[in-house]
Amino acid sequence: MLNAEIDPAEAGFDPQRLARIDTHFARYVDEGKLPGYLAVIARDGKVVHVAKAGQADIEAGRAVADDTLWRIYSMTKPITSVALMLLWEAGAFELKDPIETYLPAFKDARVWAGGNQNKPITRPAVEPIRIWHLLTHTAGLTYGFHYAHPLDGVYRDHGYEFGSRASLADTVDAFGQLPLLFEPGTEFNYSVATDVLGRLIEVLSGQSLDVFLQERIFAPLGMTDTAFSAVDPDRMAALYQPGLKRDDRMGQVALHTPAMLSGGGGLVGTAADYHRFTSMLVAGGAPLLAPRTLRLMARNHLPGGAELKDIARPTISETQNDGMGFGLGFSVVLDPAATKLASPAGELAWGGLASTAFFVSPQDRLSVQFFTQMIPSSAYPLRSQLRQLVYQAMTD
Repeated sequence: MLNAEIDPAEAGFDPQRLARIDTHFARYVDEGKLPGYLAVIARDGKVVHVAKAGQADIEAGRAVADDTLWRIYSMTKPITSVALMLLWEAGAFELKDPIETYLPAFKDARVWAGGNQNKPITRPAVEPIRIWHLLTHTAGLTYGFHYAHPLDGVYRDHGYEFGSRASLADTVDAFGQLPLLFEPGTEFNYSVATDVLGRLIEVLSGQSLDVFLQERIFAPLGMTDTAFSAVDPDRMAALYQPGLKRDDRMGQVALHTPAMLSGGGGLVGTAADYHRFTSMLVAGGAPLLAPRTLRLMARNHLPGGAELKDIARPTISETQNDGMGFGLGFSVVLDPAATKLASPAGELAWGGLASTAFFVSPQDRLSVQFFTQMIPSSAYPLRSQLRQLVYQAMTD
């Protein structure tokens, strides 16, 4: 159960200010903007405050509960990135390694040079995709659902708008035959890169991605409810679009084991499980990663130390661009003033398609998660408002 484990005042929070979180997001539910929500605020890994309201499944009349299962979509990405770095710590690869060493389908990659969706013009890539490019979305890959460039349409033409009906191995091999959007390591474009990382984990470890995650992350952290499909369908939240329009077309996917294990967006889990993952980040990586490894991941790895606003393609992402950099698997605050939020430098964060989100402030020993099931994640400014309300409640 997700009960407060420490007195808010003792943890550096004003209880009355924390109550503003409940009031604010309950209004979203009362106004019919969200079906329901669950927020968890913790310090030093101890839960300080839990706020929840509304329904996990409106039609079934099932309220949001501590053990509700949520599609975390792209909040899968930091988990996959941590999994890969466990192999890095064991010396399985170097971050500068070309991925074609392990994934031959990416050899002789070609870069978009013009043309259209039906007849792309390409040229040979000068730089190979390296593993750190995948971790930072600077590999030149894309998503079919962006609708921002003809190459996105090429992905859709091959059946890659949301996920794939083929295995992870076959899907990643197919990605390797598609053009790159730009020269690797030169720009940021939110993409299937983390799905490719998932396949890389399989090749390096000799295990399927689900088994590797279970043995190396979920079991050690006690994440008993996290998997690539709902461990208990009766606890699964329903998926909605604005106007509380139920989306069973996408929603039902989480009830069945997928053909492709998506390291970029396939996991389902509970708030308690993700709290265990973010608590690991607050603890400097323990018990999974060495402190220096996590500090490396938490640095800005964008080319030339750039901010996202300078090199990111104008596509859907799970963070704002102003004042933000990107580490090995999550966004990193570089310039707090530019964010126009109270986030400190070094804050790590990411979110998911259904408006879920987390952020961690190592400086403040703070972790925050927010769960709901509203697509797209850009429907409402939930993430910026969550930060505003959490940081104003802190007294130190």
